[in-house]
Formats: sequence, structure tokens, C-alpha cells
Amino acid sequence: MSHLKVCAIQQPCKLKKQENLAYSIRQIEQAAREHVDLAVLPELHCGPYFCQTEDTAVFSQAETIPGPTTDLLSRVAKDNSIVIVSTLFEKRAPGLYHNTCVVFDKNGAIAGRYRKMHIPDDPGYYEKFYFTPGDLGFTPIKTSIGTLGVLICWDQWYPEAARLMSLAGADILIFPTAIGWEPADTAAEKQRQLDAWITIQRSHAIANGLPIISCNRIGFECAPDQNGGIQFWGNSFIAGPQGEILQHANDEENKILIQDLDLTRSQDVRNIWPFFRDRRIDAYNDLNKRYID
Repeated sequence: MSHLKVCAIQQPCKLKKQENLAYSIRQIEQAAREHVDLAVLPELHCGPYFCQTEDTAVFSQAETIPGPTTDLLSRVAKDNSIVIVSTLFEKRAPGLYHNTCVVFDKNGAIAGRYRKMHIPDDPGYYEKFYFTPGDLGFTPIKTSIGTLGVLICWDQWYPEAARLMSLAGADILIFPTAIGWEPADTAAEKQRQLDAWITIQRSHAIANGLPIISCNRIGFECAPDQNGGIQFWGNSFIAGPQGEILQHANDEENKILIQDLDLTRSQDVRNIWPFFRDRRIDAYNDLNKRYID
């Protein structure tokens, strides 16, 4: 398809699983009534961001793929003839878990999955305790509406990841996200972080000549141990292949961002700015090194 109607669903995710899922589904159904082809949900949208602390009891929240949540979202995708991008806590085997994005096609089939490759381990984001790094590579997912290059949250900071998805044929780069501020951050520091987050993703659009969809959650979520919390900063946005902002939410809106995309612009932009042509692939071998001493 050369023209797509896409959306990012910015929502709070601090409620219980069934309430969060019900909210997500209502938003998907609303988007479908507006003839949207593709709906993107925030990272781990089924519940609160549990990685603020390390707690083995949380592993009981994980589920298999296919499983109850994917079965439900498959029906929603089929009933509404819409492609859905959902990120779930995957139980692959006892002691082996992933942060996994599942893409549902318009017929309800699972078109593919992507397992988060870059796993952070920072105060309030103890994801290495829960998630094994992905092993599916940077492989775009083919759907009836196009090929989707899905990357999850921390992945969005790495130009290598976006480049590899683009080189493998992605039509759109998609970033489901759960990111926010610490309450102790100053206003100036909060603005610097937000600006950096938006800028790095816009740069992926520019460097690869592709539109992007970045979908974050909103709202304050207290840490389970009551020691601190995260104010998720929202600011979900959709950008075109020159990094131009097409749709943008603020830091507290429950909002469906809807945008028509003309995918033929990607070809036009790549013809104007032929970054792929001029890449010096003969000189990039050191990118495989951790550091150049």
C-alpha cells in the first residue's frame, strides 16, 4: 500500500491488566471507525511499568505467545480489520523472558514478533533483571499493509538498529515506548531529556528516509516499593521521512494521533538525499567493535 492511515495510542497504563487492555481495545476500535490501517500501542501497555524494582513475583505476569492476550488482540485486529502493534511480557520458558512486540495483521494472524535487543539497567529501569536480550535480530515484519521495522524503547537511541531495519526493507519505523522523568529532575533537565528523545528519533527518520511512529505512555507511576516513581512524559509523535513532525501529543493527553502517510515520499526523499548510495560500507568494520583503543 502506498498510502496508509496510521495512529499512535497515547494512554496511561497504571491500572490493572484487564482495565488497561479494555482501554486499549476501545481506542483501537475508535481508530478503526476512522478507517485507520495501523494502530501502535505503548510499550508493555497491559499494566504498570514493573521494572522500577526487582521482584521475582512479577514473573508471574508474563505469558506465552500465543497466549490469552495475543488471542484477544488477534480477535480485535480481525473484527476491526486493523494492524495492531502490541508489546508484551513474554514467557518463553521457565527462567527465560523477553520484552516482545507482537504484530497482528488485519486478518487476525500474528504477522511476526520482535524481541527487544537493547536492555537497560538504570535506576528505575531494571530491565536486565526481567528480560533476556532479543535473539530475532533487526528483522522487519511483513504485513498486508507494508513492512514494519519495530524497535522497543531503549532500542530507539541506537542509529545502528534503525539503519539495519531500514536496510532490511522496513517501510515505517515504529517505537513503542515507556519513558519518563524522575520527580527529582529539574525543569531544565526534563526539557533536555525530552528534546534529546525527540531529536534522536527524528534523526532516524532523516538518516533512513522513512516515516516513524513513536508511542509513549503517560501518567505518574509510583514505584512498587513506594520509593520514588516515574512521570511518563508522553509526547508521542508521528514524523515524516525528512523528520518533519506530522502529529504530536503533549505530556498528559489521552489521545489517538492519526495521520495519513504517503509512503511514496520515502522514495522521493531517498532520491534527493541518497544516504544509502554514499555509505562507505568498506570503511565501517570497526562498528563491530565495543570500543576502538
